[in-house]
Amino acid sequence: MTQDTILTIDGVSKRFSKDLDIAERTARKLGAKIAPVTVHAVDNVSLDIRRGEVLGLVGESGCGKSTLGRMVAGLAAPSDGRIVYNGQDVAGLKGAAARDAALKIQMIFQDPMSSLNPRMRVRDIVGEAPRVHGIVPKGDVDGYVEDILNQVGLDPATAKRYPHQFSGGQRARVGIARALAVRPDFLVCDESVAALDVSIQAQVLNLFVKLRQDFDLTYLFVSHDLGVVEHISDRIAVMYLGRLVELGDAEDLIARPNHPYTQALISEIPTFETGKRSYHAIKGEIPSPLNPPKGCHFHPRCPHAHDRCRLEVPVLREVAPGRLSACHLNDRAA
Repeated sequence: MTQDTILTIDGVSKRFSKDLDIAERTARKLGAKIAPVTVHAVDNVSLDIRRGEVLGLVGESGCGKSTLGRMVAGLAAPSDGRIVYNGQDVAGLKGAAARDAALKIQMIFQDPMSSLNPRMRVRDIVGEAPRVHGIVPKGDVDGYVEDILNQVGLDPATAKRYPHQFSGGQRARVGIARALAVRPDFLVCDESVAALDVSIQAQVLNLFVKLRQDFDLTYLFVSHDLGVVEHISDRIAVMYLGRLVELGDAEDLIARPNHPYTQALISEIPTFETGKRSYHAIKGEIPSPLNPPKGCHFHPRCPHAHDRCRLEVPVLREVAPGRLSACHLNDRAA
């Protein structure tokens, strides 16, 4: 596996704003304290992803990880910052270059049932994009679709079926086949096994591992389940309320978490170890992205928070070789 960078996320932020309607603007003129609503979904995230690796992106629901994945896949534009793919700023690409970049980065969605057109047969779901973009001649599409279905473990005879005629695990494989059909280099997997039974999850995860080797793929694997990410990722990035709080080698990060939030997440992973072990949910609830806390976003829930945490945003910096963390406790340790 080569270690050169395939994709760079450079200072990326994403905000969703809702302007005031007529009634709200009128009420504001009459003295009501009403302001436009802004959701701070992603806050100044910078990250390099190496060619051929699996980077796991984890965090609680609402932390912004799926929004970041959608920006990487080109389904949403950053409010600030840039995304660089193979040395080129994706936002600056035009024409054929923009199309090629869009095809090379594909997304696999959490719910395959809602992401597959219920009125299309599988052969059309998988074969439409390669036909439209001239990846395969029109006369070769059926054979091409059969090959792709074989690659993901589906019987080619099922190509004439509709999505509702498949099980959840089979629909997940159809979604993977659709993404592979345009010959991508990079897959954004957004909670791609979250809706599946545990036994089916294992099968699909094994499929991801096999496809990575067969097609020389790079993955951004988004999940709220650190236990799942642990088994497939080379490195793990931990997000909390729109910010990256820790990044490191998967095995090392699980064994020696640095950030208090990462420590809390890992303490909740079920294990088969014998002996007594107490599980404690992370204190409190994740704050609203409409009004995130000042300073370190995690400080209202952190057992180690002190005055500096409430005022100053911690910088993501190297705390050990290959390990980055954003916590003021590292300054005390130094």
